[in-house]
Amino acid sequence: MDVDTGVDDSLALLYLLACPDAEIAGIAATAGNVPAGQVAINNLAWLELAGAPEIEVALGAADPLAIPLRTTEDTHGPQGVGYAELPAPTRQISARTAAQMWVDLARANPGELLGLCTGPLTNLALALRIEPELPRLLRRLVIMGGAFNHPGNTTPTNEWNIHVDPEAAKIVFDAFSAAPAERRPVVCGLDITETIEMRPAHLVRLAQRAGSTPVETVSPQDPPTARSAASNPIVRHLTDAVRFYFDFHHAYDLGYLAHMHDPFAAAVALDPALARTRPATVDVELTGTLTRGATVADWAGMWGRPPNADVVVATDPGLFFDRLIARLGDYARACLPGASPAQRVAAGPNRP
Repeated sequence: MDVDTGVDDSLALLYLLACPDAEIAGIAATAGNVPAGQVAINNLAWLELAGAPEIEVALGAADPLAIPLRTTEDTHGPQGVGYAELPAPTRQISARTAAQMWVDLARANPGELLGLCTGPLTNLALALRIEPELPRLLRRLVIMGGAFNHPGNTTPTNEWNIHVDPEAAKIVFDAFSAAPAERRPVVCGLDITETIEMRPAHLVRLAQRAGSTPVETVSPQDPPTARSAASNPIVRHLTDAVRFYFDFHHAYDLGYLAHMHDPFAAAVALDPALARTRPATVDVELTGTLTRGATVADWAGMWGRPPNADVVVATDPGLFFDRLIARLGDYARACLPGASPAQRVAAGPNRP
């Protein structure tokens, strides 16, 4: 995982921890929603809160390749996790860089690793400088980023992750032009991820599935100082994190909801059948006065270049949320003191 945690990155991490068919090989902290150091702390804190086994968290580059870092605490909160107040972690950041971790893990496990990028692509671009064979060493790459035939969420043409480091995004898409067709990156753009709308009712279902009490319903009338009283620590902290995200979307007249871009990408990484894709040649605009950072997809082969991405064009949001709630709710229940051995086994390899 290469993440800029981030409220929705937090759910992506917890979703993968909750999936019995996933084992997280390493987590790269990339600068984006908040600075890289805070991202690393957030990842360590979630791992500790969730009772996960030791998973390496490596620190990524502090800045994009060619421009100053832009962060978005207004969207994700001052620490990146909304209103949540995560306990300070006792786990330590890895001694190796995020880029080196990408390279070492891919070389040690050729053809086996799935790469999941839910933040800017800085670390992966740096890793490609070290090991240009990454497109052939990885089993598959899934990217949350870009906007295709759809407005941006940062500028009229730009999606956030690409906007933060467009040079890195171009390096990645160019490099993966060399990947075999079956290893082309799967790209989850805003066209689809903005249809993945979490609402208060989803948090209610999650609490019920986890056996957490009281079952709370958040609303726009909740003051910023309100905090969840849920008995389950995962449900409690997620409620506080997501409520900030709800408030942000509500403030921009998007509804009292939250777009769950990153957990959707995580779900697609594990189960590509959740998404219908279409091959395209994707490039990133670096010089346009109004369009710098835009992702451009050539669907018809006008450039005469082979496809370098499989862009997600359709999905079933209801199926995704059913799976997210079931897996995360069961995992949260298994994390409680007194959970039965059967519950802990059911939570999969990411339980200690």
